[in-house]
Amino acid sequence: MPPVISGLPDWQRAHGDPVFQGFIKQTPSDFQVTELLGFSPSGDGEHDFLWVEKAGANTVWVARALAEHAKVADRDVGYAGLKDRHAVTRQWFSVRRPSGEGTDWRNYQQTGVRILEISRNQRKLKRGANRANRFRIVVSGTQVDCDAVTERLQVIRDKGVPNYFGEQRFGRDGGNLQLVTELFSGKRLKRDKRSIALSSARSFLFNEILQARVIDNNWAKALPGELLNLDGTGSVFVPEALDEEIELRLQSLDVHPTGALWGRGDPAGAGKAIEYDRAAAAKSPELATGLEKFGLSQSRRALRLPVREMKWEFADERLTLEFDLSSGSFATVVLREILGNE
Repeated sequence: MPPVISGLPDWQRAHGDPVFQGFIKQTPSDFQVTELLGFSPSGDGEHDFLWVEKAGANTVWVARALAEHAKVADRDVGYAGLKDRHAVTRQWFSVRRPSGEGTDWRNYQQTGVRILEISRNQRKLKRGANRANRFRIVVSGTQVDCDAVTERLQVIRDKGVPNYFGEQRFGRDGGNLQLVTELFSGKRLKRDKRSIALSSARSFLFNEILQARVIDNNWAKALPGELLNLDGTGSVFVPEALDEEIELRLQSLDVHPTGALWGRGDPAGAGKAIEYDRAAAAKSPELATGLEKFGLSQSRRALRLPVREMKWEFADERLTLEFDLSSGSFATVVLREILGNE
């Protein structure tokens, strides 16, 4: 029987009910994202590195336009991550041009796209290569209780938020989940659609695991047998003991509990920690079995998302937020801990 997922759940918030009603993206400049790459281009090599500002354009479309301008294949253009279309975003692209001849980026013209800086680098920019993203978000609201909002923001700054996959991962109105149903019921999908379906299924299961731990109020705590993630890295480890040192590292947001990104193999870790992983898989067996069938290997993702460099100000019923998030996380999961109408 194919899996049936009727819309996206309103996954459990960690810090209480929303503290005001607000709206984002009233204009593209209300939602700004700046990529923090974590390294500087080498200045030489066979790849042009382009620091690009875009508005009203998605990352894939820009990459294809750059490839066309340089007269190279789409595969010769790299970028670290997808950035929102309905926003002003700044990110790096790489374009493979071994000779460096024949393309004048200074004269590049495309509506909504500006090349701010040009350099060279020895290697193509790979997906996930950026260290973090910096957000500047303007939230428009009415009757904003500044004290209540400030109190909630302080909690978020100190404790982080549940590291859910944001609703963008599941498409408009959860539409990507229909692809999951089609794929796991035997329909052949194109490669890109299959990738979207598998990613959505995996993300849904992870969010279910995380929600159960939020409900039990242990999403930021280490349970017996827990695999901990070292903040800002893909490294995980099982501590020798859940002692005072580990507790201090948890409180300082240096390490985080993890949940399964489902695939082949038994959940890593042991004891109480992996009971949540297995319970989510048992609740949605079609999703778990489908992911295993398509050969995905099981891995781990942090359950907690630190919100770094957080600042805010109020003016004219508008809240302006600035913060940094690690690569692969979603600003909307921060906003949903504040807003009732994202």
